[in-house]
Amino acid sequence: MGTRGLQGRDLVLVFVVCIVWAGNFLTSAFALREIPPFLFTAVRLGILALVLGAFIRPPPRGQWPRLLAVAVCNGVLHFGLSFWALHLAGNLSSPAIVMQSYVPMAALLAWWWLGERFGWRTGVAIAVSFAGVLVLGFDPLVLHHPQAVLLMLTAAFFLALGTVLMRPLKGLGMVSQQGWTAIIALPPLLALSAVFEPGGFGALRAASWIGWGGAAYSALFASLLGHGIYYVLVQKHPVAQVTPWLLLSPVLAVVLGIVVWGDRPGPQLWIGGAMVLGGVLLIALRALTKTRSPPLAEEC
Repeated sequence: MGTRGLQGRDLVLVFVVCIVWAGNFLTSAFALREIPPFLFTAVRLGILALVLGAFIRPPPRGQWPRLLAVAVCNGVLHFGLSFWALHLAGNLSSPAIVMQSYVPMAALLAWWWLGERFGWRTGVAIAVSFAGVLVLGFDPLVLHHPQAVLLMLTAAFFLALGTVLMRPLKGLGMVSQQGWTAIIALPPLLALSAVFEPGGFGALRAASWIGWGGAAYSALFASLLGHGIYYVLVQKHPVAQVTPWLLLSPVLAVVLGIVVWGDRPGPQLWIGGAMVLGGVLLIALRALTKTRSPPLAEEC
């Protein structure tokens, strides 16, 4: 892996990822006006399963239980709840920012579960991020739909849990991981939609190109292209070098929310958002510092 950081083509590629992921908030928000959240998630993953189905490989022996857990956390609970939150929020800004709280959550889970240590600076950054969510929650834009923030925090937790579970998962490339996640998550999502979204399948049949186009964009661009490029980048560079750049994605989503969706964030959202993203950036920078330190050096 490189140690000089992202330059040239790789820097352009990470910008493409950020733009694609930011655009996913906007296109999905439009689509969710026509297709209910769990069913929308199922359509997204169904498209992904059709595209990747012929290319996936079975996981190595003994990896199935972990793969199933990752698929449930990421495919069913994270995606399903995050799209539900986006549907309820009525804005793009707060969901895009609150989702980033999965980074400090993952750090805490890795500390508790995997025994990964972090120093006091990372601890402060985690506290700042969570405090930012509390500040953001008092913004008038958010107070109208507080349940959306709670749902997005829950979705972020399951993404953090899935991320930690994924670390020991061996022998599966990006295509197989995404393909199996889509295949495994599809039946539970369809069942959840049948139970909690009466009339959802009728809404899907009546959906326009906006609904279907949003699902296709989410599958082909956000998942296949965005995660595919990200996978290529982290094969060449330490994850800690790539992560700080990805904070451009929620910033661009906020811009799209203001320019296209009509969001009007108040001061609490700006301050809380800055705290959340600032804390995430500090966590990423501390991780980057550790990757550049001698093997026996510890964060102080």
